[in-house]
Amino acid sequence: MTTKMVKIFLRLALSAGFLSAVADRFGIWSKEVSVWGNWDSFLNYTQVINPWFPDSLIPLVGGVVTFAEVIFAICLILGFRTELFAKLSGWLLLIFALSMTFSTGIKGVFDFSVFACSASAFALSLMKDKYLEIDTLISISKTRQ
Repeated sequence: MTTKMVKIFLRLALSAGFLSAVADRFGIWSKEVSVWGNWDSFLNYTQVINPWFPDSLIPLVGGVVTFAEVIFAICLILGFRTELFAKLSGWLLLIFALSMTFSTGIKGVFDFSVFACSASAFALSLMKDKYLEIDTLISISKTRQ
């Protein structure tokens, strides 16, 4: 597999993971395969892995994380500022992994490959060659001006 294919695979895999999780918390996945299945269950889990936040802030935390996951996924799919959004994705996933580890233990983090996904995002952020990315079009239009 070429570096270009690996980069596309990383972009799409990370994006799919984010969008799948968001779809789950809005009940888009069937009950048989859902982790949360609805927003309230997601917020309950958010409280479990973030016990240091007051209950009143949990909806805000859940909303910000959900918004970030959607934005990061779209930017990675499009190849817009890929290095930046890959790095931000890596940090978000690492924070998620550490929150899970300190609140519920390490097994869930390994079962859901959260450290591996975080490492994949950081690896993607180091891949400098552009391939099928909107950034390429933006840089071409800037050089023509």
